[in-house]
Amino acid sequence: MSANAVAMAPPHLGQTVRNYVSLTKPRIIVLLLITTVPAMVVAERGWPSGWLILATLAGGTLSAAGANVINCWYDRDIDAIMNRTRSRPLVTGTIEPAHALAFGITLGGGAFVLLWAATTLAAAVLALAALLFYVFVYTVWLKRRTPQNIVIGGAAGAFPPMVGWAAVTGDLSVAPWVMFAIIFFWTPPHFWALSLRLKDDYAEAGVPMLPVTDGVEVTRLQILRYSVLLVIVTALLGPAGNLGWIYLATAFMAGGVFVWKAFRLWRSPATVPPMDLYLYSLLYLAVLFIAMGIDVVVPR
Repeated sequence: MSANAVAMAPPHLGQTVRNYVSLTKPRIIVLLLITTVPAMVVAERGWPSGWLILATLAGGTLSAAGANVINCWYDRDIDAIMNRTRSRPLVTGTIEPAHALAFGITLGGGAFVLLWAATTLAAAVLALAALLFYVFVYTVWLKRRTPQNIVIGGAAGAFPPMVGWAAVTGDLSVAPWVMFAIIFFWTPPHFWALSLRLKDDYAEAGVPMLPVTDGVEVTRLQILRYSVLLVIVTALLGPAGNLGWIYLATAFMAGGVFVWKAFRLWRSPATVPPMDLYLYSLLYLAVLFIAMGIDVVVPR
């Protein structure tokens, strides 16, 4: 077989599956799911049934995966410009755009049906709302038009705790809205820290991330401001969710570290890499939500 024939050969089934899975951005989905289960535990005031947890996580996974696939489909033009995304399957041509779009829509539709059938209609509607918000508000409308893209559009990633809560109770109360607010205020410092490192990539692709439009100094200050607001909002969940000292101690200690890292990034940018805050923010959100669940199941 000639070299050209080998190069033109279609990928093996395993590689094709991996290509489609990569479009769903599984590492992002894991973090979203970490915020779902603790919300369910707080709503139930204990452990919900294993089946309910499994069904909610499965539906949440499908919905988030569908949103991410459609995002990759829509952004394939700018993904081809940016260094960190130019190897994605839609850029390299290993997956046809129409196939990817159909895949994303199927995942989102399947998520709605699964959540409605196995949990509650409220959970299914909230998951669908998150998908539509991420695709149409963030990806299509905001991302290429305003530096506030991640502030407003990031709300899409704040839906999972509400989905988890609604899967247990069938409705919403104050507590899941506070959880939504926690992720809403966490998203800008988390993503802006990453965008400080990828500023040149975004500039080349014409994406108006805050470091590109307003400069790195303004971005670092905004990171600090949102970090302070984040800690204040986390304190509100204590009374709103009837949570005790385990959660509150974790919120203040982990939040204090968050603000300290943001302060150091603002004051000493030459010696503090933004990825230090970015990586910590991932750990922070996981620890904070896990503390919610522990607070409920551990006897006071």
